[in-house]
Amino acid sequence: MTDARERLLQVRNLQLHYRTRRGTARAVDGVDLDVGRNEALVVLGESGSGKSSLAKALMRLLPRNVARYSGQVMLGGDELMGMDDERFRSGVQWNRIAMVMQAAMNALNPVVRVGEQVAEPLRVHRGWSKAAAMERVVETFAIVGVSRDFVTRYPFELSGGMRQRVVLAMALITEPELVILDEPTSALDVLTQASIMNVLKRIKREQGTSFILITHDVATSSELADRVALMYAGQVVEQSDARDFFHHPAHPYSKLLMDSVPRLHQSEPPGYIPGEPPDLIDPPAGCRFADRCPSRFGRCSEDPPAFELNGERRVRCWLHEEGTDHDG
Repeated sequence: MTDARERLLQVRNLQLHYRTRRGTARAVDGVDLDVGRNEALVVLGESGSGKSSLAKALMRLLPRNVARYSGQVMLGGDELMGMDDERFRSGVQWNRIAMVMQAAMNALNPVVRVGEQVAEPLRVHRGWSKAAAMERVVETFAIVGVSRDFVTRYPFELSGGMRQRVVLAMALITEPELVILDEPTSALDVLTQASIMNVLKRIKREQGTSFILITHDVATSSELADRVALMYAGQVVEQSDARDFFHHPAHPYSKLLMDSVPRLHQSEPPGYIPGEPPDLIDPPAGCRFADRCPSRFGRCSEDPPAFELNGERRVRCWLHEEGTDHDG
């Protein structure tokens, strides 16, 4: 895994469960992951796998129906879970960790100029004057590729791609160490998606910012990823170097996911993942992917730990237990 000296974020046994009328939904259920400094971690998974809930847990943007919120989150050596809400809001949230939420570009206030909206975190969290904040807005707009002329425009005067860049500028305005992006390109056309990903790569290279990119788009995410964490039913089932994940997936779910991605000059149609994800209110005992897994064997009735492979990859699958009888 990422060397401890270079590690920015360390998450261990993070849990976020919700109360519902049917019971408790285990949206994030014992997640472990690491993000290095100047590193992009892509979190992949089907809809309902817990990706957005993971982001909310890290940002402490919790709904009222939380049944359980626990675990360990270390940011640059500081333990976050033990911080009271006021200290977290003033020192971490939107300062050291910022987030671009899903469909955030549609959440811009239509009657407030975009420059004022981007400046707001500096004025609210840092107490900056309006003049100083607006000067920083112009600098940040340059970083994300937006002309200073757009500072005085309203959101409806901007294209979808420009609005997304403005929202990204809002996340970057406080110069956070880590930016979480939840499906940042899902509502954009292919060319605009590529443009936004190029902006993110440049920011990572020039500013040294770390990213967690949450998406279900394998092809787009591969452009930015240094590492990949694959979520399934509230758990991370594989975390590895991006090159290894995309070319040599280790978990059966990872293999099926990669087989489902269309490729140029592919002679056969893409594969598919049979069945449906389990109900997070009543997940199956043992491996949660077992009912859909073509490699299922007897040991899968037990919940697998995350096996460490070559010190760089963790895979939550009994197939990677040394000495396992796969015919059991």
